Amino acid sequence: MKHIKCECGHVNPEGTVLCEACGKPIEVNQHIDGNDKKKLLNMRYEGSARRSTTYNKTIIDKIWNFFSSVKVAVWLIILALIASGIGTILPLEQYIPADAVSRDPAIFYPETYGLFGQIYFQLGFHKLYSSWWYLILISLIGVSLVICSIDRFVPLYRALKRQKAKRHQSFLNRQRFYSESELVSQEDIDAVKAQLKKQRYRIMEEEGHFVAEKGRFSRWGPYVNHIGLIIILIAALLRTTSFFYIDDYVWVREGELTVVPGTESEFYIENNEFILDTYDTEDERFKDAIAKQGQIIPSNFQTNATIYTAENSDVIGAEENLEELGEYQISMNKPAKFGGYTLYQQGYQLNEFSTMTFKIYEMNDSEAESLGEFTIDLFNLQTEYVLDNGFKVEVVEYYPDYSLTENGVRSKTNESNNPAFVFNLFPPNSEASEISFVGDVIGSAEDLGIDTSVVDLQPMANVIGAFAPSIDATGENEYRVLIDSIEFDRKSGLSIKRDYTLPLFGLGAIIFMIGVIQGMYWQHRRIWLHSKSNGILLAAHTNKNWFGLKKDIEKAIEGTSVRMVEDQKEDD
Repeated sequence: MKHIKCECGHVNPEGTVLCEACGKPIEVNQHIDGNDKKKLLNMRYEGSARRSTTYNKTIIDKIWNFFSSVKVAVWLIILALIASGIGTILPLEQYIPADAVSRDPAIFYPETYGLFGQIYFQLGFHKLYSSWWYLILISLIGVSLVICSIDRFVPLYRALKRQKAKRHQSFLNRQRFYSESELVSQEDIDAVKAQLKKQRYRIMEEEGHFVAEKGRFSRWGPYVNHIGLIIILIAALLRTTSFFYIDDYVWVREGELTVVPGTESEFYIENNEFILDTYDTEDERFKDAIAKQGQIIPSNFQTNATIYTAENSDVIGAEENLEELGEYQISMNKPAKFGGYTLYQQGYQLNEFSTMTFKIYEMNDSEAESLGEFTIDLFNLQTEYVLDNGFKVEVVEYYPDYSLTENGVRSKTNESNNPAFVFNLFPPNSEASEISFVGDVIGSAEDLGIDTSVVDLQPMANVIGAFAPSIDATGENEYRVLIDSIEFDRKSGLSIKRDYTLPLFGLGAIIFMIGVIQGMYWQHRRIWLHSKSNGILLAAHTNKNWFGLKKDIEKAIEGTSVRMVEDQKEDD
């Protein structure tokens, strides 16, 4: 790196516009000819050399120079904004409707939105904020902020730290505010200094020259902004890790004990009781609203639960060694908080199929007694069931949420909302089997005119089997399987959240706002008074609000023989 020696003896780095010691313009970098020696000085970064304008040899220099460009930072931010906007066109993966044909993103987006949905999925917009390319884009914005800040902060800090009262005459007469005065007495100079001190200027003197300065800290406002933004970006990246951020969902049936997701088997929840209160349909205040809604409206739903902690969550079967942490009544706007986690009451289901009992009959004799029965626990499904009389039933296919589509039978969700089965039925002492399909339970209930969304299906469990006959897959069956009874469970939908990034977001936002206030409401003002044998030179500079600086000077020189400064920008 080359160095340039000023006539004052100070050695400046290559790329320096103004001498760091005396402020004299370095003409080799100013490109000044004889016709524009009065051109106003570029006071940006005090004329100091920035690394990005000095080094450009190695690959590190080129990378540094690329990210130090404000244009690059702006384009990165624009790309992030465009990507974020596209990400709002279609629902994100976690917002795929529960009643969708398939909640598999690879199937849902192409089937629902066609070619655009396929492209949307392939580019990762369905999980935009955790996609690798979006995280890289956010990281690049952070890198650009850091490099831009360092590239400008270091030379600015070095230049401001070396502020001197004595400046080269060419530095003064090429400031925007400038005047020359003759026959100025020492009393006038002392009066100006006293007035500036009253205006809270800090005075620094050197060999009969002085500089009055205030508001230097406002120059650091943009860099404080950058620090706040960098903290916010770091928080956004940490939000993608499970340690700092968890947002999960769990269904818990009444009487069930299950692990709280995201806690690595450290905490368990037991649903002791689910409570659902509804508005009275005869209440005059809600009667019209309920009629318009067409179904009951809950006034409160809550889960009375017990939270347990495992003594050793790393041991398999740790649920056998649980210690009660406390009992909670979880309802809307009243979450349960424990161990850094928060459980919110978010949903419920009243009629989840729990167990189903089937009976076997001869195909052509529906009046006869059953030949046997078996019960399937939908939460502990077995592959085969052997009856005492020799019948054996194999479960070939199980559809928890049965739906008949153009592509055949499929399950809309993994929840047991509308179960259907394909059975292999082996008669006693026979190796030949018969295939039967049993399903469409909800459809059978609706055939009776029963609204399953608002009425508990439990009372009809003993009669529903008559309306859900099995389908003979071959046309040659001797036996058929009918549903005899159904038991239902009520379950609570709870969302589990943990967010350690919120304090970081808050800290970043506070620091950012401090930087905004710091740079918006204060200005860095400097007034130089340069003594000459036949008078004085007065010059002034500020980073903004030139009108305010002019008023300060008018007040300081009032009643003295010092001439008021002129705005050389107008002349220029």
